[in-house]
Amino acid sequence: MNASRAVLFAAVLAAGLIAASRPAAAEDGAAGAVPSRPALMIAIDGPIGPATARHVHDALAEAAGRQAGIVILRLDTPGGLATSMREIIAELLASPVPVAGFVAPSGAHAASAGTYILYATHVAAMAPGTNLGAATPVQIGGAPPGLPGAPSPGDEDKDGTGGDAMMAKVTNDAVAFIRSLAELRGRNADWAEKAVREAASLSANAALAAGVVDLVARDPADLLDRIDGRSVAMADGTHRRLATKGLALETVEPGWLIRLLSVITNPNVAIILMLIGVYGLIFEFSSPGAIAPGVIGAVCLVLGFYALDMLPIDYTGLALMLLGIAFLAVEAFNPTVVLGLGGVVSFLLGAAMLLRIQGPGYRLSWPVIGIAIAMTAGLVIAVGRQLWRARQRPARVGAQAMQGLPARILDWEGETGHVFARGERWQARGEASFGPGEMVEIAGVRGLTLLVRRRTAPRDGDRR
Repeated sequence: MNASRAVLFAAVLAAGLIAASRPAAAEDGAAGAVPSRPALMIAIDGPIGPATARHVHDALAEAAGRQAGIVILRLDTPGGLATSMREIIAELLASPVPVAGFVAPSGAHAASAGTYILYATHVAAMAPGTNLGAATPVQIGGAPPGLPGAPSPGDEDKDGTGGDAMMAKVTNDAVAFIRSLAELRGRNADWAEKAVREAASLSANAALAAGVVDLVARDPADLLDRIDGRSVAMADGTHRRLATKGLALETVEPGWLIRLLSVITNPNVAIILMLIGVYGLIFEFSSPGAIAPGVIGAVCLVLGFYALDMLPIDYTGLALMLLGIAFLAVEAFNPTVVLGLGGVVSFLLGAAMLLRIQGPGYRLSWPVIGIAIAMTAGLVIAVGRQLWRARQRPARVGAQAMQGLPARILDWEGETGHVFARGERWQARGEASFGPGEMVEIAGVRGLTLLVRRRTAPRDGDRR
């Protein structure tokens, strides 16, 4: 019995020692293990537009949900739309996860809107052989609220002046914007202003020497190693020390919706989609039951409107384009010179006015507009010629087709009787008396009664 108690006591004691040693072992293992939080990378390649802004928004939300250690925003862009740039910068300023802007790979550049975005990141880096700058605006609004030096809401143009005065106001807004970002991140604000006013550019090493960027790194892995231990200011006013060494790097790929959005938000593609949509519906209405033109047209029209809704468009220009298409469609079925010329002029004026703000990669291509006009005009001419030829041909059905045709008297009394014409028996009326079997000529149709008259000369086939 004593032996059994001793064995049981020894077993309980051993279990307690094992349980007590497990947390310590786990802590020792965690101390030497690679951090589990990932480093996510977002790639911006090409023009910045609505699809880019949506991708950055979704990726930063994913980074916050996964508690990522850092987000690397890799830039290689000529710029883009000011509206999309401002959306991205607002996301970066409010991000709970530190964001490192990285102009890479070698040969890449962050021009125009890319320079503003790089200034907004918590850490700014460049790869050797890259450059940034040339940030002169086409049309950029003021800085987002809350930034140092941001213009107040009452600073808009109130004097109604245009031309150079308006350009000066836009440039000053852009200068205030980028200087606000520079002051917020502690970077060279004077060079930022020079990049806006004089379209200045810098190479990677020159940018590092001028205090425009924080470091030069060879690749993302080198960047993670070199920013480890750096302290950055977050949106809530706190400072966070980065622990990025050894983080597993993952690239956030855009989803299918963002890929589709990146294609259809090209203004030229949006216009082509609208043209396909409008003419698909026209073909469906002119030939009911075809189904395919109507379905394709409706889908393309919805996609075109969705794309234009994402772009900074002038709705007057859109209305003129739709009016021009409507005029050309009416011209195709009711040929007139005025409607055709009006449609072409309306379409061209609308295309010129469509985009309120243009940027690299988001400009209307006049060759595309010209081809669309040429194809539409060709369709109008082809349909118009067919309609004109149809109008010149003699009528084959209806009352007009009956005029001048021969008819044979079946019976007649006074001024009325019955005749046989075109294989049918008709009621007939005439001013003369006719005998059965006599051939007459149809002078007109009144309701369901034929008006007949005596034929002056017999024709071939009268006896048939």
